[in-house]
Amino acid sequence: MNTTITALNELFDRVPRRHSPDNVKEIYSILDEYETLLQTIEAESPVLEKKVAPFFDGLEPIRGLIKKSSDNKASKKIKDNFFDEASGLLKDNMQSVMDFYKAV
Repeated sequence: MNTTITALNELFDRVPRRHSPDNVKEIYSILDEYETLLQTIEAESPVLEKKVAPFFDGLEPIRGLIKKSSDNKASKKIKDNFFDEASGLLKDNMQSVMDFYKAV
C-alpha cells in the first residue's frame, strides 16, 4: 500500500471526536500533518495538483470551527458542537482524498 495512503489512514484514525484542551491541540497537529500530506500528493503530478487544490479550501472552515470551540465565552455544549462539526468535516475531507487518491 502507498505510504501516503497509510499516513492518511493513520491520521484519519487519530481524529478526536470530543472537545477537550488536549484534543484541540491534537486536531491542530493532525491538520498540519494532513496539509503536508496534501502538498505531497499535489507535488506528484500536474493532474493531482488540480485535483487536490479544492481540499485545501476545506481546511480553513475546519480551523475556524476549532477556534470557536475554544472560545471561553461559549458553553460546554456549544464548544462540543463546534468541535464535533470540525472533526466530522475533517474526516469527510480526508475520506474524500483517500477515495480519489486510491483510484489514481
